[in-house]
Amino acid sequence: MKTSILSPFAISLLAITGCATTHPVGGTKADSETVMVTYHVQPGKEAELQALLGHAWDIYRDEHMVDARPHVVIRDSENDNQTKFVEIFTWAKSPDHPPKSVLAIWNQEQSLCEPRAGHRGIEGGEVEMIAGK
Repeated sequence: MKTSILSPFAISLLAITGCATTHPVGGTKADSETVMVTYHVQPGKEAELQALLGHAWDIYRDEHMVDARPHVVIRDSENDNQTKFVEIFTWAKSPDHPPKSVLAIWNQEQSLCEPRAGHRGIEGGEVEMIAGK
């Protein structure tokens, strides 16, 4: 993969999700991984990002990149009532070589988020699912 054509967001997402060691959980495929992604949303962009996350999920499903479950999106506040979203889902296959449709949605997501309190606008990584369906 040529990093020169990827956005900084795509590079960071691939670094945190694509390089993680995977562990089969509950009979999932060995190449799947459950991730938790935090989006530090720019003020006033909350509704736009929420809609975009729904659109991104549709693209991931159309591209057969994710398992249907788990998929959770949580809205929370931080640092003087700034909004963040946290999304938990499972990649069914590695996002190392995403199609153009996915790269485009990642760029749109990045444009709606901001670095905050020493954190990137969008951060995440692999997590271990211990309960849930």
